[in-house]
Amino acid sequence: MQFEQMRARIADGQGFIAALDQSGGSTPKALTGYGITEGSWSSDEEMFDLIHRMRERIITSPCFGSGKVIGAILFERTMNGLVEGKPTPQALIERGIVPFIKIDKGLEPEEDGVQRMKPIEDLYSLLERAKSLGVFGTKERSVINLANPDGIAATVTQQFDVAQQVCEAGLVPIIEPEVNIRSPERDAADRLLLDELLIALNDDPNGAPVMLKLSLPATPGLFQPLIDHPRVLRVVALSGGYSRADACAELAKNPGMIASFSRALLSDLRQQQNDEEFNSTLGAAIDQIHRASTAKEPA
Repeated sequence: MQFEQMRARIADGQGFIAALDQSGGSTPKALTGYGITEGSWSSDEEMFDLIHRMRERIITSPCFGSGKVIGAILFERTMNGLVEGKPTPQALIERGIVPFIKIDKGLEPEEDGVQRMKPIEDLYSLLERAKSLGVFGTKERSVINLANPDGIAATVTQQFDVAQQVCEAGLVPIIEPEVNIRSPERDAADRLLLDELLIALNDDPNGAPVMLKLSLPATPGLFQPLIDHPRVLRVVALSGGYSRADACAELAKNPGMIASFSRALLSDLRQQQNDEEFNSTLGAAIDQIHRASTAKEPA
């Protein structure tokens, strides 16, 4: 797939985006969930080798390339690794899956009810390397814990500043200001975020396309103005700590949103499963998430 083919696949594809981007801090938890107990590795290199083998097993599973997964978000080390002897982005492209790369380096301590991104060092070189490997876009995450107008405005400003650098590098950014679904002010935070995102988008309505990765809103359908905005290529939903069943039930209430799930996609996979069990388990999760992304229900 060339860039324009990937863009069409993301804009119009009937499927969802898999999030395979657990980074250093979340890798031990991901491995434990996969059935590899902490202490089974003696160094970061061994830990990252184990998570790469898990991701390679996912990517090479027949159901992953069935057409229902239209994109995959990678951790930087996964992007730099090999799948069946080929660079991971190329292995995905050959399966009809558009590759993205997580670029944020984690979160700052909470201030004004939000956790903004830490500075992203060497962003330009990372974007250049990603583009040379055939990567289509990026993903950057912040977290919103409270309905604080100043904090949410600052988060959106930072997100769009980084997104502009991504666009200038010729890639498509996924802007991810996650609202904590356990926030006592969740619905109010959703609404403040919607307003700030629309302000930022309307500041340059003819600018380069962006994507949005958002928590499933407390009020179904709330983000329809973002889905309809001419600058937004696609709005995708994170699972945010919901179980797969609950995440899919909420997603199905939101026309126009597709999934970009991580834990909700991978939670039932285990290293100890044989290939038949592994593929069947992954296939069932893919089918369920695909249905919620493409077949919508009344709220």
